[in-house]
Order: sequence, then structure tokens, then C-alpha cells
Amino acid sequence: MSDDRSEQDRVSSRAEHLLPEERAAGSDDPQAQASAILAESDRREEDRNAAPDTVLERRTSDQTVVAVEPPD
Repeated sequence: MSDDRSEQDRVSSRAEHLLPEERAAGSDDPQAQASAILAESDRREEDRNAAPDTVLERRTSDQTVVAVEPPD
């Protein structure tokens, strides 16, 4: 099977299995919607920092804010 046919099968399968919220978006072209979803997924898979809000901050305890205790 060629890569083009494999990609078409992948898109068709994804179009048939859109999530409820993806269906609710009301696309006139489920194939194009599935293709866009898969393209974004592929980008995120290649670059783990490509997705919004997925970058974790790594701090040490001396970089955090010191908690201020209320007076007794």
C-alpha cells in the first residue's frame, strides 16, 4: 500500500470516528476536519512543545515564592 493511500485511509478512519465535541463543531467537510486534526496531532508528536500550555516549568525550591505566615 502506498503512503498516499495509507494517509487517505488514516484520514477516512479519523473522519468516521470524530469525537462528540468535534461533531458538535459542525464541519461541512469531515474529511478536511479529520485531516486538520491529524496534522496538528502529528506536529505535537514531533515537537512536544508545539501544543499550547504543554510546557512545564521546572523550578527549584529556592526559585519559588516564600510563603508569608499570617501573624498570630
